[in-house]
Amino acid sequence: MEKLEMLYEGKAKKVYQTEDPNLYIVEYKDDATAFNGEKKGSIAGKGVINNKMTNIVFQYLEKNGIQTHFVKELSDRQTLVKKVEIVPLEVIVRNIAAGSFSKKFGVEEGTGLQNPILEFSYKNDSLGDPMINNMQITALGLATEKELDIISQMALKINELLKTFFWERNIILVDFKIEFGRCGAQIILADEISPDTCRLWDKDTKEKLDKDRFRRDLGKVEQAYEEVWNRITK
Repeated sequence: MEKLEMLYEGKAKKVYQTEDPNLYIVEYKDDATAFNGEKKGSIAGKGVINNKMTNIVFQYLEKNGIQTHFVKELSDRQTLVKKVEIVPLEVIVRNIAAGSFSKKFGVEEGTGLQNPILEFSYKNDSLGDPMINNMQITALGLATEKELDIISQMALKINELLKTFFWERNIILVDFKIEFGRCGAQIILADEISPDTCRLWDKDTKEKLDKDRFRRDLGKVEQAYEEVWNRITK
């Protein structure tokens, strides 16, 4: 399968048409951004790790009843995926207080939450991806109530599956961001699951193994991504 015209270039990926109108090629980049693109840089080898890790995780989720856009890994940086119409929402699931949640609610980072928290952000860079609630989502026609119910149920199931997946690899899943797409009449998981989109802490030391190392200038960014990858592929 060959890539044809580039349809989209985002902060971390490029999307290309193929000769099959129902299939796209996603190509992962080493570019790194934070704070809605205000901070920019590069993480060597990130694109390869994020591509391969996403594919492993998506196949694990598929085996456990979660439909995804994954079709086939084509190369270290490229994957064949189903064409979807992305629902313009960032879906965030939190298990432990961290990042913007800690700042917003004055909760010390690392505090366990009584239950997982499901949040939505409007996927719009020019507006800074603002938080949005269910009634605002349906009022703006971004998704229907039925679609939101499906997305919410899937996100919480994905959370339980991922918590187990990472725990078995001595990693705590603190929080993560996912996206969904419409594929015909179905809502399916799209985008990626990687250290770019998850907060991952070492189970014993609580060392950060994700993009927070880039956001906060903690150093050893490449090593953190490689550590996650090594644990997943043991």
